[in-house]
Amino acid sequence: MGVELATDRAGFHEMEEVNFSDSELVYHVRHALQSVPLGDSDSYDQLIGVLHHKERLAPDEVALLVTSLKALSGAVSCIDMVHHKSLLSSIFGMSLWNYGPDVMDALLELILSLAASSGNYLDCSLDMLVSNFMPPYSLLDFLKQPRGLARKDQVLSRVHSTLKDIADLVPLAPSRLVPIVIQRMPNVFTKEPLIMIYVENMLRLEGGAIRELVGNMMLVALMDRLVDLDVEIAWEEVLQDDCSKGIFEMELEDMEEPADDVENDGGELHRGSLSRKSLGGNLIAEKLDSLMVLTFEHLESCEAGGRLIEVFETLVLSFQTTVLNAFKSKFAQFVMFYACALDPENCGVRFARVLADFFVCSTFPPLNRMSAVAYLASYLSRGKFLTASFVANILERLVVWCLEYCKIHDGDINPKAHQVFYSGCQAIMYVLCFRMRSMMNVPHLRSQLLLLPLETILKHPLSPLKVCLPSIVEEFLRQAKAARLFTVSETFIFSDLLESELSRAFGGIERLDMFFPFDPCLLKKCDRFIRPNFVYWSMIRTTYDDGEDSSDEEPAEDYEASHPDDVMNDDAMARSYDSHDLELDEFDHSMNKMSITPKNSLYYRFGDELKVQMPSRIRPSTSPESL
Repeated sequence: MGVELATDRAGFHEMEEVNFSDSELVYHVRHALQSVPLGDSDSYDQLIGVLHHKERLAPDEVALLVTSLKALSGAVSCIDMVHHKSLLSSIFGMSLWNYGPDVMDALLELILSLAASSGNYLDCSLDMLVSNFMPPYSLLDFLKQPRGLARKDQVLSRVHSTLKDIADLVPLAPSRLVPIVIQRMPNVFTKEPLIMIYVENMLRLEGGAIRELVGNMMLVALMDRLVDLDVEIAWEEVLQDDCSKGIFEMELEDMEEPADDVENDGGELHRGSLSRKSLGGNLIAEKLDSLMVLTFEHLESCEAGGRLIEVFETLVLSFQTTVLNAFKSKFAQFVMFYACALDPENCGVRFARVLADFFVCSTFPPLNRMSAVAYLASYLSRGKFLTASFVANILERLVVWCLEYCKIHDGDINPKAHQVFYSGCQAIMYVLCFRMRSMMNVPHLRSQLLLLPLETILKHPLSPLKVCLPSIVEEFLRQAKAARLFTVSETFIFSDLLESELSRAFGGIERLDMFFPFDPCLLKKCDRFIRPNFVYWSMIRTTYDDGEDSSDEEPAEDYEASHPDDVMNDDAMARSYDSHDLELDEFDHSMNKMSITPKNSLYYRFGDELKVQMPSRIRPSTSPESL
């Protein structure tokens, strides 16, 4: 294998000038193969010359090549791995993309014969087919033309058909195919057109004739690659290029006086307004964006085919082993979000319950449980397709767990020892910042919420209000007071809203206290899939909105109050999207609404108390400071 041979042009003409019938050519090929161990390799070398010749083939040359390949198919039993390494190297090195349909068919017939004839050739045959998932680099521009697209269809339809034929003949083949596909998968630095076409083939395997044998692993490998791309996006390096337009820099902090690139908006200071435009030119981000769109479209086809639930189970397992453990994944998790949006009643409910189960299970590592509840809080807050009733039920489960924790822990504040508890408390408050009004507007949910022992938990000696992220605590207390959720006593009010040492210690180096993974997705192409299903902070009318105007902006549309029903059908969802479809500028503005770690310059007055608005994004899930 791997032996390089120069094209034997003279040998090619010698064979070309002899008029062989099909049966005579098969005999000639057999003789050529059998002569090699005897020391006679002339005919064998001529045969290899025929296989190597691929440029500007004349019709008679094409005919000879086709006939030679067919003759080899009939003489597979004579091929020996030791004596015919050069021949095998030539066969397995041929690219279908360089030939027309007749040669493709003859070559694939030979590959099928080799795969079925001996286990020795199975892996090489599968590897040759997988290598044809991608075209030669020189053909990339050709594929943009109509003729190139036709060639692409000719090649890939034959490749997948042959893989199915091999699987039918060799039961072992699918299990050998999976590691080959994964090993040959392009790395994160491969050019976008090549990695896109490779992933197209992986998804074709996932949804094709042998999906029951290989489909699960294709999805797992794809999710792994999405995470690989995600973590390769180095925000801090991009910020060094232009610190005034930080990709995920939310607010200007530690600034004493406004600068030219800072605007004063309703008491808030913004610098380098956060926008998806900031990702322009980031090749890794653009590649990830395109691959996620491809994945979204595949999920849509699965939903249309009635097998989304089956596929989702694989995604859940992949999420638990890969995405959940990825340090503050930025975008890859939106595959889960969109799958849930496509089927809220099954996938949407299942995902939330999986996250809740993960959080309450004491056998999992603390950081994993904190990550799970951060995902859960962000998901319950942002999923437009989730009913208020379902969100309330999941919240009740979190509250019950936190209450039980309080009953068995009487110690003082200790952010490190009780980080899982604090993450649960913060998740509850975060979700209520988004959902409190919608729950209070539905009588039975209001009753359910009022019965929750929140005050008992928040006043416990573990003091979650002094440890959790101040901006979330403050927004929650403000809404709770307006909704009369409980008596907001003076012990709930802080004179200093800056992060304390206790707050900074919560979550340790990872700072999972500030990680909310379903913050608005900034990938441009993904937006058309996510936006109709996503709740932006600018859509929320809080419990205190009716009685005050907290900024100079026009009031945000009351998304929560406009959907009092617990179940939203598809038509209602579509109308909701139409009524809340923000322009890009509005979207970018909504993500810059609030600070995460408030400074004095970000305060504004509410009565006699200092108040901080809810952040539209929670830093540092996308902040370079945390990376």
